[in-house]
Amino acid sequence: MAPQEIDRYLAALDEPKRSTLEALRKSIMEIVPEAEQCISYGMPAFKVKGKTVAGFAAFKNHLSYLPHSGSVLAMLPDDVVPYETSKGSLKFAIDKPPPKRLVKKLITARMRELGLA
Repeated sequence: MAPQEIDRYLAALDEPKRSTLEALRKSIMEIVPEAEQCISYGMPAFKVKGKTVAGFAAFKNHLSYLPHSGSVLAMLPDDVVPYETSKGSLKFAIDKPPPKRLVKKLITARMRELGLA
């Protein structure tokens, strides 16, 4: 699968969702430049050595960062307190991506969990 699939996913979104998720995508690729971009379960995802380390999705009234793990968000309770979370997603505003430092912590936690870091 290729980055063009994520391009198509983003192109179908209205602003500001599109530019917010493009900013998040850029942050993820800066943090893990070796990541393979793909679509997983109909949503953009990023894999390292075949294992999904991050993803995101657009919904009607919010956007979500998806760590593809049920335990990553629980590992960083102080960092995620400003956001609404579920076991496997962090919801954020349609016009403001999560800060790059938070994304880095989330990806680092996921990669450690997978034995990749």
